[in-house]
Amino acid sequence: MNKVFEFWAESTGLPLETLSKILLSLTIILFLYLLKIIVLRIVWRQTKNVKTRYQWKRSISFIMPFLGLILVGSVWLQAFRQFGAFLGLFSAGLAIALKDPLTNLAGWFFILFRHPFVVGDRVQIANHAGDVIDIRLFQFTILEIGNWVEADQSTGRIIHLPNGKVFTEPQVNYSTGFDYIWNEMQVRLTFESNWEKAKKILQDIINQRAENIDRAAEREIFEASKNFMIHYTHLTPYVYTSIKEFGIQLTIRYLCNPRKRRGTENEIWQDILSQFSNHTDIQFAYPTTRFYTRGESKGEQSHTSN
Repeated sequence: MNKVFEFWAESTGLPLETLSKILLSLTIILFLYLLKIIVLRIVWRQTKNVKTRYQWKRSISFIMPFLGLILVGSVWLQAFRQFGAFLGLFSAGLAIALKDPLTNLAGWFFILFRHPFVVGDRVQIANHAGDVIDIRLFQFTILEIGNWVEADQSTGRIIHLPNGKVFTEPQVNYSTGFDYIWNEMQVRLTFESNWEKAKKILQDIINQRAENIDRAAEREIFEASKNFMIHYTHLTPYVYTSIKEFGIQLTIRYLCNPRKRRGTENEIWQDILSQFSNHTDIQFAYPTTRFYTRGESKGEQSHTSN
């Protein structure tokens, strides 16, 4: 074996010690790569849970490169000491040239240890909102919601954002701390409608829909208050009354899970339409324009259009 190393050293022109370190480094990298494949195959056979598989894959992807860096670095430690001054200057220049990647790497550490969000959370970063589906060294990935799709439904697009965004943009988390959001629905009635009856109907509908949410939200707020200054006096749904330019507006305010917002709106609107259809003294209002024409024989006539 020594003769083989000596032959390679003579062929490449490298010192025998350097060639040995190169071969040892390659052996370490190959070993860690094979170990990663073996571990993941074992995990894949043991479970079919998507979340468990993803967590194992992500952990192995972080641990193996870190472990390889330590092991390979220990092999070349003596050589690094000999070129310490050069490496210092080189590192300084590299830090300037790689400012953005290093910022993203720092952002990854911040996400990893501070946990502003984790995989599975629904977040909004700047103008982008979605569910976090992956977090890597230099970027995290979200499955977009909203945009041209209403009620926070998924668009199907995947957005990759640099980790450095956590230092420059506010992060809105729909999931961490408190699993509910306040949602509002506006119901507009004509001035001639029996708004008191309509308000009672709306209050009864939302009370039935939100009965279980109130109790769950109370528990969530109690747990969230351990880490955040979250305080709500009332969690029960309520219907507010206001006057708009073309009718009476009744605003329903209630708690809902952010991922079930559209579903709850659909159920509530179906109940509203069904209930209001039984009452002739309750009419929906909508914007109208009224104009007048003067006829030669019929006199003044009034016309109304949407």
